[in-house]
Amino acid sequence: MHNDTLCNFWTSTLGERPPARPRLTAHLQADVAIVGAGFTGLWTAYYLKRLSPALNIVVLEAERVGHGASGRNGGWVVGNLAGLERHIGGLSLDERRLCCGVVADNVDELGGVLAREGIDADFHKGGAIYAAARYRDQVAIQRGYLQHLHDLGHRETDCCWLDAGQLAEKARFRDGYGGIYHRQVATVNPARLVTGLAECVERLGVTIHEHSRAEILERRKVSTGEGSVEAPTIVCATEGYADGFHDFKRHVLPVQSLVVATEPLSESVWQEIGMAERPAFSDASRLINYGHRTADGRIVFGARGSYRLGARSKADQAIGEAAMRMRRDLLVDLLPALEGVRITHGWGGSLGLSRNFRPHAILDRRHGLATAGGYAGEGVAASHLFGRTLADMILERDTELARMPWAFADASHRQLIKRWEIEPLRWLAAQAITFSYAGEEALMRRGKPLPLIKPALQRMNDYFASVIE
Repeated sequence: MHNDTLCNFWTSTLGERPPARPRLTAHLQADVAIVGAGFTGLWTAYYLKRLSPALNIVVLEAERVGHGASGRNGGWVVGNLAGLERHIGGLSLDERRLCCGVVADNVDELGGVLAREGIDADFHKGGAIYAAARYRDQVAIQRGYLQHLHDLGHRETDCCWLDAGQLAEKARFRDGYGGIYHRQVATVNPARLVTGLAECVERLGVTIHEHSRAEILERRKVSTGEGSVEAPTIVCATEGYADGFHDFKRHVLPVQSLVVATEPLSESVWQEIGMAERPAFSDASRLINYGHRTADGRIVFGARGSYRLGARSKADQAIGEAAMRMRRDLLVDLLPALEGVRITHGWGGSLGLSRNFRPHAILDRRHGLATAGGYAGEGVAASHLFGRTLADMILERDTELARMPWAFADASHRQLIKRWEIEPLRWLAAQAITFSYAGEEALMRRGKPLPLIKPALQRMNDYFASVIE
């Protein structure tokens, strides 16, 4: 694979990387073996080692630390979980509020760890704006989403409505009709976070082997081409990069998300845009976009990409000119003050989407296999929460996290996560959904009622969002 890491803005901030860690070339015994040196694997290792310092933990990484989604994402640390309603929808209001409180407070927990461990990842808690900023129809969409958050159990002090004037005080979009302000959201430089976390767990005594691709996962043993690790517990922390493991690949699907970074913006442009508090921002598009102001005054902005036939993860990082142009045009549509801005970086990766669209932390004690994932693009915060959860479950700690509805002990991922359909059915479905979402976007852009077509398309896309995703 060619070296294309310089297209990733986050990676460009790291400076010269040290030599790769040693490959696994021996047959080892450990207490826990972890496959994947991304956020899920490293947070699991961190909490296991903090809670039980004597544990012998070995982490295997196919490429370099943070090669997958952990080093490529948009940098949001979200105090929510995509698909949370599927876990807690049937609980009482008090129980839902407890779960939502755990998820929301996870943002501050993550920030606290970075401060204590001295990991400089540009963590900044500026909240997030979910705006109705391009079409009037987005106002109803965002108000509906705010009601959903409150019904789910999120605190009203954390999630509130901004009218047009209040929105303009935080950010000045093209047509800022209003939007949601979610207080429990932060942003980070994910490459600095994942590399700093790897160095932290190594200081604690965890062993990391890079360029050590796991080829076989069996009961209490993981093997590479040159060595193996036997352990009572194997953690599969590959999420959207499970290509090599056919069984996991059938349950968690890789979907592309593509990101660009602008050049540093002048102070006069920032005066026009606002965003003095550096909030994350998004608008009510089915195609999902997300952005924020970086520590050095750029905007990093991304949007959901496509599904690749055969459930192929994105191994390289570079994206094409058309993908970069589409994201630049969408960004300028939101923030016209950026007309003429130069895009300096464009990159992408794969997020993991489970068939029943709910994130999971699973420990199969019988087979000694644990896994977590299905984050649906919100993995920066979720991986921290689920790494903590897996650590408690593996150590058999009776904690609040181990009792959460996303934690499954003594069960198999085969039992809990529905399989995706065979190809080419899932690829065809993905194409149909993408075109349908784009159609709804086009109708909103026209701003005309279209009393028959528009409501029908919206109902169909609501169905897609709730059932297919």
